[in-house]
Amino acid sequence: MTPPQRRRRYPREELQEPPQEGAPERGSPAEGQDNPKDPERLYVLTGGGEGGDRADIDLVTLIVARADVPPPATQPEQSALLRLCKAPLSVAELSAYLNLPFSVVTVLLTELLAAELVQARAPIVRSALPDRSLLEAVMHGLQKL
Repeated sequence: MTPPQRRRRYPREELQEPPQEGAPERGSPAEGQDNPKDPERLYVLTGGGEGGDRADIDLVTLIVARADVPPPATQPEQSALLRLCKAPLSVAELSAYLNLPFSVVTVLLTELLAAELVQARAPIVRSALPDRSLLEAVMHGLQKL
């Protein structure tokens, strides 16, 4: 029995031309295209690093949108945040869905919180829930009535 042959998804180019001056390199985005990992783009998204105070948000903070439709003056990333937050989502999930770093999402959410377009909720802490044995004792007491 012979093993199956592996094929390349994208065949290699037989002849690779050297990059021309002024032309984008192969694999890098052309000028004018958005690259989510581009530091300059992230700097612009956060408002140029104005150094304002950030909201006290961690990875498990739940974010819920207060408005159904984003206002027309919001950035595209903020509009995407509002659309995603119709149901409560954690900041970590928002960061993953938008493919943006946590720090950038925090800055965007701080602006939305200041405009009262979203609401931040602390996650339910396990220790804040009543003890299971207490609930069972109450249930048994009610059954004896």
